[in-house]
Amino acid sequence: MPKPWYRTRPTTWHFEIDHFINPFIPASFLPRFPTPISHFLGYRSPASQRAKKPALGNLAIILFAFVGVFVTITIIGAVGEHYEGFRGRGVPVVVGSFGAAAVLDFYAIESPLSQPRNAIGGQLLSSIVGISIAKLFALSPHFESIRWVGASLACACATAVMALTGTVHPPAGATALMAVLDDQVQELGWFLIAPVMLGCAIMMCCALVVNNLRRRFPVYWWSPEPTGEFWTGKGEGKEEGVAGLEKGASVGKESEETRTGSSSESRLGRGTRSDETLRDVDIEAQSCGAVSESGDDDDGERGLRVVISRRGVEIPEGLSLRPEEVTFLETICKRL
Repeated sequence: MPKPWYRTRPTTWHFEIDHFINPFIPASFLPRFPTPISHFLGYRSPASQRAKKPALGNLAIILFAFVGVFVTITIIGAVGEHYEGFRGRGVPVVVGSFGAAAVLDFYAIESPLSQPRNAIGGQLLSSIVGISIAKLFALSPHFESIRWVGASLACACATAVMALTGTVHPPAGATALMAVLDDQVQELGWFLIAPVMLGCAIMMCCALVVNNLRRRFPVYWWSPEPTGEFWTGKGEGKEEGVAGLEKGASVGKESEETRTGSSSESRLGRGTRSDETLRDVDIEAQSCGAVSESGDDDDGERGLRVVISRRGVEIPEGLSLRPEEVTFLETICKRL
């Protein structure tokens, strides 16, 4: 007898753009740069990640964030004041969304929302969406009376576009909103993209210098997922941690195929071992491609770990995992 409609499992709709475009993105070339350059671009060699370093402390982090935000907003303001191309067009000295973006780029530097792809791509796409909606609504003779509707639609569309493209950046929502609501910004039209992109570039350069003095930024430039399969061949150009994770998956698959003997045979392909002696598996968050630093990185803070045991999967607070990573970890948990 078929189940009633209210008991049937709903269909899961999911779209991950990285699955389609990551194979075409070249593998990271940061290791090829000289060490001083690659360091300030966020690259850390495996040896430096394993080195023990003292904890930085939250007061030092706050101090670096204060200096970074102050210097960045000051530079953006100075450029807006002294560049004639901006002053002649009445471009705002500092776009309002830069304040929120500075907090992300200099304090919450491990968040996926503050990585270069999100910080730059989110602002660019939101600017385009906001300007498009503003021009569309400006065609109406009742624009002033329905402007608030256009602002709502611009913010909603910008959020959807950022989510679909993996470039979610909360301050960019304010950029789309201002492109419709603010008279000064709305009059700029497509020229708004120029000051927004210039501000993003200045902020990113300052963030690379300030954050990499004692910490690490960015955690990744494009995606925590492996890239470059189209250019280098299947499986090449991947990070060591991801390769190790896939190796563990293959071991688990082989063990499942050979699990036809006695019940005491290992389920992970590690020899004969009873279920009572199975140990919990600790996988570092960096190996999972999560947006988090390894335990011994430059900030010296205690490393985040994803603990997989027979009891379940424990994910620490502040650790961001993609849906497919969570599914993979749960699969390993079920095999223990």
